[in-house]
Amino acid sequence: MDPSPNISALSLFDLHGHNVLITGATRGIGAACAIALAEAGANICLVQRPPTDGVENKGTYDAIIARNASATIIHCNLEDLDQVRDLFPRALEAMGGNIHVLVNCAGIQRRHPAVAFPETDWDDVIDVNLKVCWILSQAAGQHMVPLRRGKIINVCSLLTFQGGLTVPAYAAAKGALGQLTKALSNEWSQHNVQVNGICPGYIATDMNEKLLQDPVRLRQISERIPAGRWGEPKDFAGPIVFLASRASQYVCGELLVVDGGWMGR
Repeated sequence: MDPSPNISALSLFDLHGHNVLITGATRGIGAACAIALAEAGANICLVQRPPTDGVENKGTYDAIIARNASATIIHCNLEDLDQVRDLFPRALEAMGGNIHVLVNCAGIQRRHPAVAFPETDWDDVIDVNLKVCWILSQAAGQHMVPLRRGKIINVCSLLTFQGGLTVPAYAAAKGALGQLTKALSNEWSQHNVQVNGICPGYIATDMNEKLLQDPVRLRQISERIPAGRWGEPKDFAGPIVFLASRASQYVCGELLVVDGGWMGR
């Protein structure tokens, strides 16, 4: 690994001139992360589904442009692995041949009792939450390792550590993603490529809508969070900039839990 830069503390977080490829940034945690990275100076390549009925979701893009930052949209259906295999080369071309940071944030959820969990749902969850991350990370490593620089950030989960209820596929995928993060870090840290994960706790996003609408589960979960509240997407602005920047140059294979104290309890 290259030595950590000897510059001022605030300069460590400066991302001007850095190109970021991020999945899952149309809403929630991903959108907040993309905007935060843009505010730190990065050029953002947003991966989005092809427009439905010709209507493009440009909320995150517009928010970045409004901050006088740079954003590009590239279309890919992450449930189509053939499209995913072509994604990194397409993004690389769109960003002028350089990607400094990959953020794997896209994810899907399926909830069923384990005895009735459909195999098709299992495959979909494993593919989007794990295999897509592997395909993109491998492509990023092939680009970053020879250049001796780069950051890969995987958005994991509390279910990287815990089993959850009625979400066996999601727990399996996120558990494996945590191990993949460590495995890639073990190989690539020596080449100055830092691979880390962020593990969100209970965050008020669309993915948790069913929990938020269940008064019993909402109360049970809320009472167990030491911070006394569910997290918000903006709680990830600081952690994502830290892991994407030179401030985390000696942070390798870390799973950074952002959960209001849930795991500490």
